[in-house]
Amino acid sequence: MHPIERLRYVARAGGVDQAMVVREAAGALGSLGFDPAGLVTSCRRLVSRHPMAGALWVLASRVVTSPDPVREAWTIVDELDTDHTARELAAALPDGALVTIIGWPDTIPSALVRRGDVKVLVVDQFGEGGGLVRQLYDRDVEADDISMSGIGSAAAASNVMLLEAAMAGDEGLVAPSGSFAAAASARAAGTEVWAVVPANRVLPPPTWRFATSTLRCPEPWNEDDEIVPVEMVDMIIGPVGRRPGDELRLRTDCVVAPELLRAPV
Repeated sequence: MHPIERLRYVARAGGVDQAMVVREAAGALGSLGFDPAGLVTSCRRLVSRHPMAGALWVLASRVVTSPDPVREAWTIVDELDTDHTARELAAALPDGALVTIIGWPDTIPSALVRRGDVKVLVVDQFGEGGGLVRQLYDRDVEADDISMSGIGSAAAASNVMLLEAAMAGDEGLVAPSGSFAAAASARAAGTEVWAVVPANRVLPPPTWRFATSTLRCPEPWNEDDEIVPVEMVDMIIGPVGRRPGDELRLRTDCVVAPELLRAPV
């Protein structure tokens, strides 16, 4: 498949693990390393189709600013393949904990399966809760799906509220719609809110503000994602383990690529 056609395929992909999309994009972008102008244009179009995918923003930013785009693309893939976030989350969860999650995140389910002794409440935000519950049951993890109307009671009963960041920055994290209410309910009930931030999801401030501009619209309640402020997060779980929530302001997984901070042509 020609690299441009492959990138079009990646751009159209939806509802799949970010790491999988990055692998496909890395292969296509690597083939364009000889064409700097084409590389920048392709990266801008790619992130415009997946504006809330932090791993794609990191890939695009690092590739267009690297003297060796091909090597950099596959370095990023290797980093995702060796990401220890799921392992660190599994180690950090309390024994026999009751946890609440929103939707079907990429990384959290792997950690829950690793533990095996936790019970999970899956908030069925987009009709996918039942599928995740069945998958967890098949892996011997006790789980139930609940509707958004039960989020307050679930937060109060849980030991930990887990929110996975599709993308993060100094102001907070992007998570599925309903995560803000879940975090607020948890904090009101005295339940800790943990932000799960896998490798290559944290953007520098200028990139973060550009990428999240679509969520700062006149009617943000109609969006599938929303911003959860860093002030609502007690702990961050990432590749290097557990850290205080406010340390999210100190982490970034790429440099600013000014070429990406404008609309694609």
